[in-house]
This record gives sequence, C-alpha cells and structure tokens, in this order.
Amino acid sequence: MSIERRQFIKITSLTTASLPFLSLTKKASNQLGAGNTAVENDAMFDMFINPKNYHRPFVRWWWNGDRVTKEEALRELDVMKDAGIGGVEINPIKWNENADGIDIPQLQWGSDEWLNVVEATVKGAKEKGIICDMIIGSGWPFGGEFVPRSEQSQIIMLGTKNLEGNKEYSFTQKELLESVEPPSNYKNKLSELFVLRLAPAAMNVFGEGINLNAQIKNDAIKINVPDGNHVLYYLIKFTGYQSVIQGALGANGPVINHYDKTAVENYLNRFAEKLTGKLGPLNNYFRAFFTDSIELEGANWCNDMFEQFKQRRGYDVEPYFPFILYKVGEMGNAVNEEYGSKFSPEIKAMLNRIHYDFEITRVELFQERFIKTFTTWCTAHGVKSRMQAYGMDCHPLESSMTIDIPECETWIWVPDIEEFDDTPGSPNFGGRNYTMINKFVSSAGHLSNKQLISCEEMTNTNQIFSTTLERVKLTGDQSNLSGVTHSVLHGFNYTPLEAPFPGWLRYGSFFNERNTWWPYFRLWSDYKSRMSSVFQNSVMQADIAVLHPLADLASKSGFQRDPFPRVSYPLYVHHVWEAIHQNGNGCDYVSEHILQQSIINKGKINFNTRSYHTLILIEVETMQPETAKAIKKFADAGGKVIFIGKAPHISSGLEGYDKKSKEIEEISANILKRHPQTTGVVAAPAKDLLGWYRDLQKQFSLTPYVVINEPVHHVSQLYYKVNDRDIFYFTNYSANNAHSFSANFNNKKTAWLWDAETGKRYLYPSSENGLLQISLGPSESKIIVFDNNKEGEKYISVDRSNLKERIINSDWNLTLNHVNDTAKKITLHALTDLKQINELKDFSGTIIYKTIIAIDAVNNKTYLDLGHIYDVSELEVNGQTIGTKWYGDHVYDISKAVQKGDNYISIKIVTTLGAYTKSLKNNKAAQEWSGELYGPTGLTTPVKLLTS
Repeated sequence: MSIERRQFIKITSLTTASLPFLSLTKKASNQLGAGNTAVENDAMFDMFINPKNYHRPFVRWWWNGDRVTKEEALRELDVMKDAGIGGVEINPIKWNENADGIDIPQLQWGSDEWLNVVEATVKGAKEKGIICDMIIGSGWPFGGEFVPRSEQSQIIMLGTKNLEGNKEYSFTQKELLESVEPPSNYKNKLSELFVLRLAPAAMNVFGEGINLNAQIKNDAIKINVPDGNHVLYYLIKFTGYQSVIQGALGANGPVINHYDKTAVENYLNRFAEKLTGKLGPLNNYFRAFFTDSIELEGANWCNDMFEQFKQRRGYDVEPYFPFILYKVGEMGNAVNEEYGSKFSPEIKAMLNRIHYDFEITRVELFQERFIKTFTTWCTAHGVKSRMQAYGMDCHPLESSMTIDIPECETWIWVPDIEEFDDTPGSPNFGGRNYTMINKFVSSAGHLSNKQLISCEEMTNTNQIFSTTLERVKLTGDQSNLSGVTHSVLHGFNYTPLEAPFPGWLRYGSFFNERNTWWPYFRLWSDYKSRMSSVFQNSVMQADIAVLHPLADLASKSGFQRDPFPRVSYPLYVHHVWEAIHQNGNGCDYVSEHILQQSIINKGKINFNTRSYHTLILIEVETMQPETAKAIKKFADAGGKVIFIGKAPHISSGLEGYDKKSKEIEEISANILKRHPQTTGVVAAPAKDLLGWYRDLQKQFSLTPYVVINEPVHHVSQLYYKVNDRDIFYFTNYSANNAHSFSANFNNKKTAWLWDAETGKRYLYPSSENGLLQISLGPSESKIIVFDNNKEGEKYISVDRSNLKERIINSDWNLTLNHVNDTAKKITLHALTDLKQINELKDFSGTIIYKTIIAIDAVNNKTYLDLGHIYDVSELEVNGQTIGTKWYGDHVYDISKAVQKGDNYISIKIVTTLGAYTKSLKNNKAAQEWSGELYGPTGLTTPVKLLTS
C-alpha cells in the first residue's frame, strides 16, 4: 500500500477431521507449566505452547532499492528469527531518495548479481527454518519496461463538452486528447480517440445520439449541432497509462493488461524463468508467491471487451457505452460532479442496469484471465497462491475463494477507541483497525474450507515511530476478530546497521532492531503465534449468513476501490457483522452465487462445510431470480430470512428486466406472506446497532453461541470449534476502558483459560451450565476453551474490591538515557507527562524511576499499580526482577519481594522513538515518517500500593 494512498486507504473440502494438527501423536512438551501436566498427547495444546514457524508472524521484507548483499540478508534473517518471526515475504521495492545509500549499489531486479543474493537468502532461510514467500516482480501491480505495448494496461475514459444548438464547433484531436487525464499518467502512454457521440442534453427517450466516429482520425473535428442543447461525448483509450507503483530498478515501467490472459502468462513465465534458471524448482524454497494490491487505476478495457460483453450478456453494449461510463479521477474513483446529458428516471435506471452488466463482465474477465491464470501458474510450480483479491476489478467475496492463501489488510490508525462509532454515515475507521474487506476475505476462506487466512497487518503511514507495542497488540487482536488467522507484518525494512539513523525506510511500523521496544517484540510475537496456532487449527463458527447489496452498489456506483470504498451502501453496511458478534452470534458474508449453489435442507443453507439457519439481507433490492428462488426454498424449509429496510424486487442487468423483476417481487411477497413468524422486513438501524441487533435476536429467536449480559462496542467475540473443544476468543479493543460481564455458554464441559502470553492454561471458574464472569482490562484478550479435561491449576484474578489502596507520594529520582547517547538525572515531586517539561519534550529512550516505599507490615497479597502506561515497563523491587508489562494497566504482584520497612522500587520505562524523530528537522528520512505523536511519555498518574 503506497504512501500516496494513505488518504483512502465449490471447492474441494478440507473437513475438520483432516486439520493438520490432529495427525500429531507426540506427548505434551516438557515445557508445560504448573497445572498443565495432567494432559498428555494433546497435540493442539502442545502446539499452543510451542507454535510452529507457520503460525508465527511473517514480515514483508522490503529490499529497499535492491541494495542487497548476501551477508546482510543472512544477518537480518537471524535478527528476525531471534525476534520470533517465522517467515519472510521477499519484496524488492523502489529506493527511497530520502535515505543514505552509503555507497551500496542498487542491483537490477532479475540480474545475475541480484539472483545470487536471492539464492543465498532462500538457501539461508531454509537452513534457519524460516519460511519464504516472494512477491511477483516488484511493487504493484504487475509490470515492467519489458512489457510490449500490445500487453499494457488500457482504460477507456470519458470526456464531455456541453454544446449549444444550431451552432458549429471545431475541436482539434490534440485538444480533446489533452482535456482528459488518466488517473495515473505514465510518460510513455498512448492516447487515442475511441468514440465520438453527440447526444441531446436532455433525454426522456433513449437514443444513442449522432455517431461522429468517422472523424476520429481527423486532426480537426467539426460538429454541426442540431436544434437544442447537446453534449459531445468523447471516449479516449489510453494504453500504457499506468506504471508500476514503487517498482525497483529493472522491474518498473508500464503495467500489464490484467484483462489479457496472454499478457499475464507472459509476465508470470518471464518471472519464473528468471528464478528457476538460478534456483531450479521454486517449491524447493518458496511456500507461496504473492500478488499485492490490485490498484489498476480504473483499467477497464481489453481488445475483445465488446465481444465478451455480447457473448456473456446477450446484447450489444456499444450504443449505450458512452452513457454508462463514469468520469474518474484519483485511483480510478468516480468524480463527484455533474456532467453529460440529463436523463429521465426511467432511462437512468436502464443505464444503471447496463452499467451493472458492464461491471460484472469486467469482474468475470479479471477472474478468468488474471486470478485463474495466476493460481494455475502457482499450482504448476508447486507453490501456493497468496493474493489480496479485492478492488474495483474483483468480486469482494468470490475472488478470494480460489486463492490458496487469501489475504486482507489491517491498518494502524489513530487509536482512541472513544471514537468508535456505529452511527450510519460515520467514518469507516472510527476506532477500527481492520478494514471493511477483512470480513469478506475471511468469509471467502470459510466458504472454501480454508483455515489459513492471511493479513497484511500493521500497515502504517501516519505514526511510524510513535506506534507502541500495545497499539500493535490492539491492532493484531482486531485483525483476528475480523477472521484473520495469520499475520504478515508491514513490515521489516532491509537496512544495514551502518546506514545512518533511522536507516532505510520505505513503509511500515518500524519493526526494526533500532526501535527502542525491539528487545520486547518477542513478547508480542509469541503471544500472536499462540493465537494463530489456535485459529489455524480450528474452525470459526457462524450460523448466520449476511448478504450485501452488491448488485445495487455496482448498478448505482460501480464496484469500489476496496478496502477503502468511496461509497458504502447503505452507510452502515460494514458494521452489521460487528453487532452480530458483539451480541454473541457469529456470521459469514455470502453472495448470490453461494446461495444459488447451496444445498437447502431442514431449514439450513449448506455450502461446503458451512451451515446457516438465518439469512440477513442488508437493504438488498436487486438480485437475480435464481437467488430469490433459493431464498424462497430456504424460507419454505424453515429458515429465517430477515430483510433490512426492504425486500428484493428488482432484477439485475438489462435482459428480461421487467419479467424477472416481477418474478422477484412476487417471490419476496410470497416469502413474507407464508412465513410471518420466521421472516420479515425490519427497519434499518439508526444510532445503536448493538440494541438494534438485540431486538432482532428477540424478534426472530436468534440463539447466540454465548449470551453476553452487557455487550459494548469495544468488546467482541469469536467462536471456534475443533472436535470436542469449544473455543471462544474475547477481545477488548479499547486501550482506555475495562469491561466486565457475565457470559452464559450453556456448556457443561470444563472451562479453561488459555494464556497466549505464557503458553499455560488454567481452570476457569464457572457454574455447572457454563456461566462465566469475564473481566477484560484495557487492551486485554482472553481465550476460553471448553473441553473434557478436568484437572489443572486454577485461574486466580486480581480482585481489587478487597484490596486497600495507598497512593505513593514520595519523590522520584529519574535517570533518562536518551537514544542519542546522552543521559540526564532529575527529581520529580509529582509524576507527570515528560512531554510537558520543555527540556524533555523531545526525549526518547529509557527512563529509570526510583523511590523508597515504607511498609509497616507484610500482607498476604501486595500489588504495585503503575496505572495505564503507553510504553513498556519493567519492575524491580528490592533488587528482585518482578516482570515486564507491555499493554493495558501495568499492575505487578510484588508479594514475594516486599519486606517490612523500606522497599526499594526501580521502574524502567521504554518509550517510543516518536518524540526524538520529530525533533530531527534536518533528517529527511526521520521527518518523512514521523507523523503524529501519540500518548504521554513516562509515568503520568500516581503509583498505588494495593494490599490485602
């Protein structure tokens, strides 16, 4: 994802019984903690303790400018392995001119020198047990200077001019060509007039207008306008208009035509020839090959587009073509302005239907000619396909279903959860880090029986140096909540230690050995690996299917540039799934094709291994008759159908529209009339989606997997299952608010807490029927597992209600060790945000706080509460190391270290780099990525002693 884009930002079954971990037979590891020794031969828990490399986070490893050497690549592999990283995606990328190359030459992509480094790297990774993926080519989308004109990307763009009646006009071809600028303006593009059409400015009866194509080749185009105002529609075909985004030397240049199978095959085969010539079979070294963001800047053309349209849709689109295209701007998004003829509502509706037909024709061609070609190529080479299969050219759900490792993306945004807003019309990202596409991609994985759902995670263009480990955890937890089971971090920059601070940066959240919190990174990577081991080896449960109004969206606004759509229809559409999960249910997105191909039986929609008892349609007006028939069959079989706002009554596309629409309308009416208890039209949500969905649960008797007595916006859950284990994941994605609630699972098995930080498990207190009291501190997650194991160590939580609280009012002596190798000592009479002290506002590094606490009597339990800290803390009491905290409330159990009398307290705080990099005004690399500062520095609230 580029910095320029930061403003937007039936398949063979794999049954649960065939999940890979179930074939393991080795006994539980000797590293089992206290209370865990009772269970033997527990392969899943053994893997939880010691996750495999394929569970561990991978990184996008940017080879900056391909200024790479064998020695440095191998050194960095060791750095990443030590940090708990299990795999890399080798990603050559354009050099950042703000960095200092320290006289290391750029290697040309595909050159012998470059291939030598690739060979050493993949062989070294294999020896070290690190898994390798690789991006196809460099940057995105596919392309390069070697791509011939006949295989370059194409776009047909619309221009209009308003002309008065009974006048003569003359335009030069050059004037018309230069009046329309493509979204990406590559210097060597080819521009050609494609269509000239004169149409009435007001159109109540459709007419294709006056064809002026005979003048297309003329230098001067002369127009005699008839009576009445008219509009000149002129279409321009641009070929080779887009260049590879951030392509490295030797891999930049024009983008290929992704709608041209030959162009795609030639590109992939050229890439394969480069690598296989040096490495031999690609599956010796690579797990998968990766296709990054499908940002084709509005590409919409190939030489046989008209022929393909007629073959697939049954009519000729040429008469309508100028009137169904949108004017587009940045990144191929439709511009928000008035232009062209004014159409009657009937003609506008007809053109929308034709526009839909054009949209789905493009998506079908992209699926067949690009995605299928890519996956076939991967299979032929014995590797997996990994792809971010979404955007204007993709079906947001179905395109990911044929990818071996479907991938989505989760970003780091400004973190205030108080901004979390489910009001229709609110920004998509109010308090959210997952993008709207994640639920589509994870649903596609579920529908195609995949447990490995990948995510470009921690994409960050705003607070690179201010990102905390807590923010990394919160973002990753939200990513898991959206259905992700594996992280590919964005990312790790190849940068030699000799490069001046902050090193070579292209993108990312500064996962780097120069980061102050890098020594603690393994705390998170181990935590995240254990989470992934659970999610990859179990199946997420969902009994509610959700259908988006995609045909309505495509008809009226076109498919969007996901994951940052300009249009969300309706405004709340991407928030419904959140309310479903926050209230204890689970859901998947489905499509019309999924419903049509499903087996309906006993009130269930069954597709592959997925089964749903309820279908929710979000303001769906438009669909195919076959979909309506499938829904009716489901309702007649006892299934529950909830229409939000309205029931379907319109047929998609042009052909047979009137007859098909009438059929759909009659089917909807029949469903509602025959099944008033199990179907209905409900009002669209207003402000409170949580309460709105609770009402749906009551109205339609939607029994949740877990009954949560007090659902809130910042706490949600997922339910996974494998064999006799029920696994619930709860996460609080507020950094500032705790939440306690009762959760009724109606489960008679034994409840366990699986601690992903330590790899231990504990018996969790519960009633006979599975009623649990769950408390989540800020940024905290819990995995609750129900199984048939009976004995183990009991979970004991901190009950603050029975503790006495004492505020520590003593002075604090501080030693501040700056990352710039300076040191300073000060004394504070009261704790405060160090950013508020002028001489310390630019401080980044480690701070040692020391004080003495007098204790009159040693009690059974004693805790030291440092409050909520944005940074990492370590605590020593009387010379004893107590531990480390890196998120949430930093509360330490110091019971075994305190003594009667004076107690010597030493607290180490490790800050982010943000304040320092912000101060380096002459350091271009630091300034480019400093962005916003987030959170205070150091201890800011009174430290408290808690005793029993």
